[in-house]
This record gives sequence, C-alpha cells and structure tokens, in this order.
Amino acid sequence: MISFRKLFTPDPDPREARRPLWNAVVAAARAPHWYQAGGVPDTLDGRFDMIGLVMALVLHRIDEDPAQALAGVHLTELFVTDMDGQMRQIGFGDMVVGKQIGRMVGALGGRLGAYRAPDGSDDLRAALVRNLWRGNEPGASELAHVMEGTAALRTALAAMPVTDLIAADRLPDAA
Repeated sequence: MISFRKLFTPDPDPREARRPLWNAVVAAARAPHWYQAGGVPDTLDGRFDMIGLVMALVLHRIDEDPAQALAGVHLTELFVTDMDGQMRQIGFGDMVVGKQIGRMVGALGGRLGAYRAPDGSDDLRAALVRNLWRGNEPGASELAHVMEGTAALRTALAAMPVTDLIAADRLPDAA
C-alpha cells in the first residue's frame, strides 16, 4: 500500500546534486582578483562573462570523462535556471526572459568553443578580450593577470579527478 506522504512528496530534483558545484563556479567567477587585478568590468555583463569563462573551463573538464556527461547537463541547467531567476529578480518580464536566456545559452556555447584555445595562445587572448572586455583592449598587466588566472584554473581543474570536481563545493584558486 502506498502512503499518502509518498503520493504528495515529489522526487528530489537530480540537478540539485550539482548545486554545490554551480555555487562554486559562481564564487570562483566573483573572486575579486578578476575585477581588481584583472580589470574585468564589475558590471552585470562582466559578471556574466566571468561566469561564462569559469563555467566553460569546468564543462571542458567534465567533458573529458564521458561517464559524467549528465553532470555537465545538470550544471548547465542550473546555469539556465539561475540566470532566469536573476533576470526576473531585476525586473525583466516573461516576454523578455525567454529571449535573453536564449542569448545567454548561445553566448555560453560560443565561449565553450572559444575557450578551448590553448593557454597563452593568441586565440585565447583574442577570445578573452572579445568576451570579457567586449573588444576593448585591457591594460597589459590586466590581460596578463586574466590569462595567467585562466591557465592556473585550467591546470588545477585538470589535476582533479572529474568525480571529485562534480562533487566539489569549491574550485581551486586561480589567483
């Protein structure tokens, strides 16, 4: 016999298992060094762009273990859910949110491709300038800081087994 409690208790959302990792991605993207020493604009767009960078590096690492592909899907779905909620919180209406989410997912997809460029390469440099500073050339020390931080984060992620990464509630420091 099925209990009434079972009938009215929803199954847990499997994406929630990736919530600590999503929170870690956001925290890593909000690290002050990106905005202070790196000169990334501390604006809504700049924050989104940093989340896109960190998210791309994490998803690249998860992609290296095909058995963990669902974790990458769940992490991406949390990205979409969180961006939707953030836009609604700042006052975007239903008619606008869908279009904006589509643009954000498209932007993330573009960054996934662009940030596959090797560390220190001209291609990575160009992708960072285009995405983080919207094509405006940053100072040499700022660009160097972000390029070094990106390489450090990628190296630290590569050193983590993917099973540890997807269970993480903190990412390695990139400063």
